[in-house]
Amino acid sequence: MLSSEADEAEIIEALHKCGLDDAVCCQNERSFKQAKLLLVKEKLKNVTIQLLDDDGYAIRQVTSKPKKKNSDQLNARQRAVVSALEKVFLHCKKEGVQLVGYSDELVALPGHISPEDVSSSGALDINCHGVYKGADAILPETGQ
Repeated sequence: MLSSEADEAEIIEALHKCGLDDAVCCQNERSFKQAKLLLVKEKLKNVTIQLLDDDGYAIRQVTSKPKKKNSDQLNARQRAVVSALEKVFLHCKKEGVQLVGYSDELVALPGHISPEDVSSSGALDINCHGVYKGADAILPETGQ
């Protein structure tokens, strides 16, 4: 337990001594905020800091985690973006807009036009900002 008057050196010492199953406990908001800043500055991993109320219950807690290496999974923010994109696709369907992959482009067509008729005057190229890549852009060329 840090004293309410703990200085920077005391907080750093407590952070470095904190084990996996331990927590650095703070009695006031000031020492809790300072401990969080020092935790980042010291780049410590798996250290928990708690702010305790007058009865000794943890009312706030922060645990530092090591930065994950490049994962082959989408992170939470990326999954949220994909979910938003899926909602846009649903809106397209409701409004009668079809999206057709054409070569390495994405084209929007009114729902009543055949997807094969991407040369229609009603076809609208979609600015995908380099995010969409059609099959022609990613498949290796075959020597025929």
